Amino acid sequence: MSPPPPHPSTPAQRAAWIDARLAALYPETPVPLDHSSPYTLLVAVLLSAQCTDKRVNLQTPGLFARADTPEKMVRLSVAEIDAHVRPCGLAPRKAEAIRRLSQLLLENHGGAVPRSFAELEALPGVGHKTASVVMAQAFGVPAFPVDTHIHRLAQRWKLTPLGANVERTERDLKRLFPEAHWNALHLRIIFYGREHCTARGCDGMVCPLCRELFPARRRAVRVKKA
Repeated sequence: MSPPPPHPSTPAQRAAWIDARLAALYPETPVPLDHSSPYTLLVAVLLSAQCTDKRVNLQTPGLFARADTPEKMVRLSVAEIDAHVRPCGLAPRKAEAIRRLSQLLLENHGGAVPRSFAELEALPGVGHKTASVVMAQAFGVPAFPVDTHIHRLAQRWKLTPLGANVERTERDLKRLFPEAHWNALHLRIIFYGREHCTARGCDGMVCPLCRELFPARRRAVRVKKA
């Protein structure tokens, strides 16, 4: 185990220590969403909005058995897609977005998932976080998608101010961590947040990293949700 960082430490010192600590804890960074192509990853990430990766992974095998390409997806009706993804929540909206983005991929991109943030974010149901996940995990482009776990831990670890919005958190994390580490590190923070520094299981004083980073902390950290 790495020794605790020096105290008091700057955000840059904490970031460097967290980077090394998480790399030791999670040397492998498998993508949590099951997929076989950039297209199936895009669909899976869209479905993961306000839904757990575990539930998405339970639903996508049935959907992808019928339609794992834009060409196949547009042959399904919105109602048929909805039936496959209903347990993921917001199913009618997600089903419509999946079918429409599949049409647009065929019409505007030759059926391929585009490799730019602007083109991805122009697709229905695809926001900046979804585009960032696809760019990072499908194409290896440095990105730092900020989900609820990363947003929570960044505030608990004083890498971004309490009450910061997601955009501020992303800017701060990109400034603090080396670009070459972003794609693996954002997954490592998610893994740690799910396993140790959970929304209810830690208040900034319970999990190992919170205790090691802030041994003198005596008050719970109330964070703003993503």
